[in-house]
Amino acid sequence: MRTPTTDAWGVDATWIDAADEEQEVAPATVDRLREVIGAPPEDLEDRAPIVARPGDALEVDRAEVVLEDGSTRHVDGELPEDFPLGYHRLRPEHGPERRLIVSPGRCWEPPDGRVWGWAVQLYATRSRASRGIGDLADLRAVREMAREQGAGFLMVNPLHGVAPTPGQEASPYLPATRRFRNPLYLRVEEVPGADAVDLDEAAGRALNDGELIDRDAVWAHKRTVLRRVFDATGRDDAAFPEWWWHQGQPLQDWATWCALVDVHGGDWHAWPEELRDPRSEAVGRFVAEHERDVAFHAWLQWAVHRQLEAATAGTTVVQDLPIGVAGGGADAWTWQDVLAQGATVGAPPDAFNAQGQDWGSPPLVPWRLRLAGYEPFVQSIRATMAGAGGLRIDHVMGLFRLWWVPAGGSAADGAYVRYPAEDLLDIVALESHRAQAVVVGEDLGTVEEGVREALAEHGVLGYRLLWFEEEAPAGWTAEAMAAVTTHDLPTVAGLWTGADLEEQRALGTGTDEELEQGREALLAKLPGVRRNARPETVVRRAHELLAQAPCRMLTATLEDALAGRRRPNLPGTTERPNWSLPLPVPLEDLPGHDLVQTVARTLGDAVRGS
Repeated sequence: MRTPTTDAWGVDATWIDAADEEQEVAPATVDRLREVIGAPPEDLEDRAPIVARPGDALEVDRAEVVLEDGSTRHVDGELPEDFPLGYHRLRPEHGPERRLIVSPGRCWEPPDGRVWGWAVQLYATRSRASRGIGDLADLRAVREMAREQGAGFLMVNPLHGVAPTPGQEASPYLPATRRFRNPLYLRVEEVPGADAVDLDEAAGRALNDGELIDRDAVWAHKRTVLRRVFDATGRDDAAFPEWWWHQGQPLQDWATWCALVDVHGGDWHAWPEELRDPRSEAVGRFVAEHERDVAFHAWLQWAVHRQLEAATAGTTVVQDLPIGVAGGGADAWTWQDVLAQGATVGAPPDAFNAQGQDWGSPPLVPWRLRLAGYEPFVQSIRATMAGAGGLRIDHVMGLFRLWWVPAGGSAADGAYVRYPAEDLLDIVALESHRAQAVVVGEDLGTVEEGVREALAEHGVLGYRLLWFEEEAPAGWTAEAMAAVTTHDLPTVAGLWTGADLEEQRALGTGTDEELEQGREALLAKLPGVRRNARPETVVRRAHELLAQAPCRMLTATLEDALAGRRRPNLPGTTERPNWSLPLPVPLEDLPGHDLVQTVARTLGDAVRGS
């Protein structure tokens, strides 16, 4: 194993590329990243939180611990085996008070054995009752279909909030927040008070007629109707202000940011200087002057919370945690002192992208995250898994290291920056334990040695894809979620018919030779299928292969089950309508669709027979 040299800032001097060759980071890149990261205070180790497990030795001797419930206990050099899990305050005899996070060390494991489920791009799953986009009532209908088919879970795209303005962000992986959700997914008719106003149903239904999902049109319509409902009845239900009060400062910050965006635009960096600090007197005055607008955005979150609870009741719904947030968004505004200014997160050059990737999200500065008691990370994990029973961590390798791209440079000119992975994994385990939520880590692509072992030790399931694995499914690990493909990779029908290849060729994502080689490599994953077979036959065969995997969770996409030929997203493209392709049939037709039922039976028989 080649261990890279990591400096005091956490920057790796070298990295291993996709060809297993060691590459050196340019000195100018290292210097720039050190400048962005900055020097931690000399007393960081005395102030940073301690993350431990019951029975662990501590870094301090005698100390008083104020527990979450307000009671106190005394410790002397180690935590007793019966010490309560949670977020406590440690008050040592000598030195400053600091946070003590006590974790079980392993994520919660569901009592069920092997299960299967559907991967759902909710925006794409439109019903005849939708208003241009799949919504939370549609998610409830998918849940009911899945339960009747014997599915044990659903997995959905990230549902996090974006700026409430025109120019709606299409990518679910670049949200404005990882703590609150997108009201675009509300079913208008089911919002409290909706029966008191004109819901403009004809205009809403007409939005379903478009071949693509037009988020701007959908949001303009829904926002108008939802504001009408709020103005008429929003303060009538006593449950709303009580819920708002219990959400505390995080929801106040989100609702305030949304109201500020309505006036000053979606990037807080461009606001008047006095509004860039969320704790400034100017922001306080704005809130007082726009009280009803702030309340509207908080009310939207209450409505989303209610509908999401109804949509997920009784079924594990694995929600997706993006690797980061938009630099101009609400979380970046609230936590600007913890996020890096002058760098974004991405990926180094690899076999799929010779130029590397820049995902546009500002990274958390490791030492600043520690000094903040890990609170930004805690809140993001907790909010995303809340009430649904499952969490998928996108690019889980980011808990160990992230590829930082200095502002103004290309993605190829970045470097890896290290994170306190053991602490972060223990926090994930604590939140998983409390929410009784299964956790899946998306460990695809280049994974350095030791990462998968660390994930397994913490009870985080891995991710195995038919398109990626060299070994046949029967030989995959049991401690994983398994699937044929993902939203970023070809559908089975798209691969088989060559439609995906033609689209890539038209968009110039590679040379003809590269694209042909890539397609042939994936076709080789489908042994025993005649080249003149119908796409539906190939979809069945792919899921028969998947069913042989011993993995604890087997996942099929609705796109594959409908023999769809276009993947939801083609990375590296901007002219393609990524994240805006509806399913080819309305939701009501899914239960009677032959191929949907065939895929369900194939995976259902596999888990029942295990």
